[in-house]
Amino acid sequence: MDARLNYFAGPNPSRAFKHFMAAGKALKESPLPTATQELVALRVSQINGCAACIDMHTKDAAAAGETSVRLNLVAAWREATVYTEAERVALELAEQGTRVADAAGGVGDEVWARATEHYDEEQLTALVILVAFMNTANRLNIITRQPAGAYETGQIH
Repeated sequence: MDARLNYFAGPNPSRAFKHFMAAGKALKESPLPTATQELVALRVSQINGCAACIDMHTKDAAAAGETSVRLNLVAAWREATVYTEAERVALELAEQGTRVADAAGGVGDEVWARATEHYDEEQLTALVILVAFMNTANRLNIITRQPAGAYETGQIH
């Protein structure tokens, strides 16, 4: 399978795409824990069916020390006992923020209130931007049919 568009082709990738990727790099440097970032990125990508992002985030998370058990259970995190309460609320916020059309209400007040118990304002800002960023990245990859499987850890960051 070949991608319809190679965002990195040529000496001058789109300026807009460069800025988009810079935002992703800034998120990596935020105070939101790395494990939470990777779990959220993976869950959003699972919901959207973005194989390229699932490939990237499972590999990056594993390289950062995430266990295969936690990675494999993200799709069923509600029934899994391997996540902290903070991670669970981040995953729930990510789901509600991703399924806006399905949920027709976005992130509920109860979920937001629980998130504020675990994350400070800077971390919450990073979490919200991460959910939006991943939804955008998923759409960019799905629209252009980016293939999965060949990603190597650290390749894009």
